[in-house]
Amino acid sequence: MSYDLQAVIAGRELLRAASRELPAARLASLGHGLALMPMTDALFDSVADGSDAGALGFWRLPGGFEKTLADWSAAGPVAYVEAEYFGGVGEQHAVVWEGGTIVWGPLQVPEGRPFPPAGSAISQALRRLGIVADAGEDEFSVVGLGRHRHSDGWIA
Repeated sequence: MSYDLQAVIAGRELLRAASRELPAARLASLGHGLALMPMTDALFDSVADGSDAGALGFWRLPGGFEKTLADWSAAGPVAYVEAEYFGGVGEQHAVVWEGGTIVWGPLQVPEGRPFPPAGSAISQALRRLGIVADAGEDEFSVVGLGRHRHSDGWIA
């Protein structure tokens, strides 16, 4: 079974207002006042500025889009996350901007490496967005990121 996610995550109102100028953007509500904007092919093509993608180590963050995310973060924290798993093996990447600068990450948990004691890259990023998990639970589960197995499922 596989799982993949490439998305921007931020407060619902922040993301709704920030993405108004992006006709290709689609938003999905998460728990706890957050929203997710999947990095679809159409969105990728509409926001890429032609510069090298992958400057922060992500495979699906469009070139130049990190500047947009930094700008959006003037209104509150904004995370960009990626996860890809197949058969329980895979990796995660995450970064968080706030006040126009990167305040956490980018963190990559590569294939074959256990999560650090602080948790998965995505759970740590969600913590920076204000999500608190109870004992025996992680932030990834708290906001329901397991509801869909693929990025496109969030907008279906």
